Amino acid sequence: MKTDFMLALHHVRFGYDPGKIILNDLSLNIARGSITAILGPNGTGKTTLLHTILGLLSPESGEIFIAGKNQTIYTRRELSQVVALVPQSEVVPFNFSVLEYVLLGRTPQLGFLDMPQTEDVELVRTVLVQLQLTELQDRAVNELSGGEQQLVVLARALVQKPQLLLLDEPTSHLDLSNKGRLLLVLRQLAQQGVTIVFSTHDPDAAAMIADHLILIRSGAVLDAGTLRDVFTSEKLSATYQTNVEVVLVQDHLVTLLRSMN
Repeated sequence: MKTDFMLALHHVRFGYDPGKIILNDLSLNIARGSITAILGPNGTGKTTLLHTILGLLSPESGEIFIAGKNQTIYTRRELSQVVALVPQSEVVPFNFSVLEYVLLGRTPQLGFLDMPQTEDVELVRTVLVQLQLTELQDRAVNELSGGEQQLVVLARALVQKPQLLLLDEPTSHLDLSNKGRLLLVLRQLAQQGVTIVFSTHDPDAAAMIADHLILIRSGAVLDAGTLRDVFTSEKLSATYQTNVEVVLVQDHLVTLLRSMN
């Protein structure tokens, strides 16, 4: 197995019910240190794909390789030392403060029954500064707005120090300011060597930071490649089954819905 790919899927197939296939013979390769956006309409298998990569769901057939190793070789703890997931939403059952909740992200890196050390707390504080969350560190997570909670969940994932960071619709609850903050952090992480894979139904969020794009519909890859090659009016229109126009504005690709008349 080549190790120049951080993530590789070979003919992965998954369905929740017999006869209802969500991922259909899915194959893709994602390079180390890249930012890849999985783009497609809601309900087309993007979240299922991320959960399958993380091992929360087991494919009916096919293989998944992470950092050059078959996913099935990893123990759950070993996998959580390499991969972190930022879900679209998360229920926090206890009244954790932001600092306490983010510190939970260090659990995979600690030994059995080990307690967090000073360096773990310092890492948490560093990440909170990076995400401009320091003023919230003593607030209860359940008292935060949806956008603030999304950034806190990201902070918890970052303190895992993952090699591969998966994000499910990471900008869906964010206002423009926090959206820009999150996308900037993702770009910085990629520059530090972290491989980023995020799902989104928002083409413009993908165009802002992604190196590569995967267009997915009905669990199958319609196209995959560099942003410039894949982010076209024709291909996005086919993905979303509506008239999409891609235009260049100040050297940035953006989308417009064509008139439906």
